[in-house]
Amino acid sequence: MTLGKCPYCEDGSIEVRDKEVSGKKVKLYACSNANWRTEDGEMFELTPNSTCSFRIWQNSLAKYGKWLSYKEVRELIEDKSIEVELLSKKYGKKVYYNKHIMLNHDYGVSVIWD
Repeated sequence: MTLGKCPYCEDGSIEVRDKEVSGKKVKLYACSNANWRTEDGEMFELTPNSTCSFRIWQNSLAKYGKWLSYKEVRELIEDKSIEVELLSKKYGKKVYYNKHIMLNHDYGVSVIWD
């Protein structure tokens, strides 16, 4: 499945790839010009023949109770920033709040803290 044109390189497209990390199935949204390898199933690194480093892990915001959907990644690719609902469990209470996230070369996505 292709989600759109890569925002980092001109000739790549964003693909959905199924990966297994620490025994859990997770989607990796990555450029067609980025190939990832792992030896231990936890640390992924680019192969030498990769020409782009775009990637977003579906669970990159899991500590905030958020897993990114196809639609959200597609919007993020197009707009560079979107608003999402996150969850905080501070002091034993669930509190939902909205924050913007944006593309980040190093981490895939970043939360914009006002």
